[in-house]
Amino acid sequence: MHDLAICEFAEKNLYTAVVSDSLDQLGARNQAMREYIRPLYPSCKMAGWARTILCSDLYHIPADPYSVEIEAVDSLLPGEIAVVGTQNSIRNAPWGELLSTASRARGARGAVVDGLVRDVKKIEELGFPVFATGIKPVDSMGRGCVTAYNVPVECGEVLVHPGDFVFADFDGTVVIPKALVPEVIALATDKVRREDSSRAELMNGAYLRDVFAKYGVL
Repeated sequence: MHDLAICEFAEKNLYTAVVSDSLDQLGARNQAMREYIRPLYPSCKMAGWARTILCSDLYHIPADPYSVEIEAVDSLLPGEIAVVGTQNSIRNAPWGELLSTASRARGARGAVVDGLVRDVKKIEELGFPVFATGIKPVDSMGRGCVTAYNVPVECGEVLVHPGDFVFADFDGTVVIPKALVPEVIALATDKVRREDSSRAELMNGAYLRDVFAKYGVL
């Protein structure tokens, strides 16, 4: 089982900018997904462990088009985020309301899709955080299918492995390699503290050069 306390702590106390800065500090400088992956609604924020899903384009209707997709969603565990790599496809919307509902029932904390989604208003009403590249009402049948899950996938031009830690808010989505999670969370927490102190002093009229010299953050 995954450590849900880390997910809850990150969502409550951190934001993607400090997490990205902390990854930079450790030399992991390419862990922020591309800017075109955006939250479906402004309040989307999520942190959890990657359950990866791989999609491929399709040009025929197979006998059982949804079998692997159903297995993948049913495999989600509490604390996980569905990370869907589509190989940059825009042929269909592989994620929608019913997958969001099923994922939430499994205890998943959200989904990030390097592709299109549909049923957006229903997903917002459900309160399930989803990040994606765009919106399109077209079903995947005969256009694309899930070919594998729990394998490395590329999502937003970041290679995501099963069990990596995914954190997303309005600024974007970052991926923390599993081995770096404790160190990144600690560094990000410290930076939040220093930024809070810097902000307070700047609001009181301190010069930026003095505040930066004291706390070392911008």
